[in-house]
Amino acid sequence: MEPMSLRRNDLPFAQVVSASALVNMLAGVLALAAGLISTAMAETAKPIRIVAYGDSLTSGYGLKQSQAFPVQLQKELRARGHSVVIENAGVAGDTTAAGLARFDWAIDGNVDAVILELGANDALRGIDPKVTRENLQKIIARLGQRGIPVLLTGMRSPANWGDTYADDFDSIFPDLAKEHALVFYPFFLDGVVLNAKLNQNDGMHPNAKGVGEIVRQIIPSVEELIAKAEARRLAPKS
Repeated sequence: MEPMSLRRNDLPFAQVVSASALVNMLAGVLALAAGLISTAMAETAKPIRIVAYGDSLTSGYGLKQSQAFPVQLQKELRARGHSVVIENAGVAGDTTAAGLARFDWAIDGNVDAVILELGANDALRGIDPKVTRENLQKIIARLGQRGIPVLLTGMRSPANWGDTYADDFDSIFPDLAKEHALVFYPFFLDGVVLNAKLNQNDGMHPNAKGVGEIVRQIIPSVEELIAKAEARRLAPKS
């Protein structure tokens, strides 16, 4: 008698069960991978949400809202192909102390990055640079605890407070940027300050063209911030 050929139905039961379990396991792995890919794609598809957190220089004092820094910045970034939303969290007159006081309700849990522009009103009022430094330090620390990338914009003291005050105040921003490894733009009003054609009649606040010049110059730093925000999104969640 010739040996019987082994058909699938003749496989030992344990082997059939094992093969079935393997198929199910592979199907589960593939489904999990597909879910992770889908989630990652959904995350990357959402616009990067950046909060511009500052004072009147951010809020657009004396300007139409369409001319304010966050709006002009968003428009330029989108023209460059970036999917971003820039939210205006500027409050005219805010000192660093006021910015610290409103932090918890101004920076919610869905922020991808922050442009931190505070300090001009501290300098105008002659507030002790130690106080300004401490307030900014606390704001930056809170952002750091949440892993939010920060672009810190520098400010300079007016000359009327003297060299010692100016040196102490001006050094705050590069010091903090270095200490916390922040993206840093040394002077928010670079190319605009003291230029009558780029400022409103008060000589302190940029006009629409002045804001446009700020945006033009700060764009590379903001693009660096966006890259950090995108990397944060793609990083494995702990």
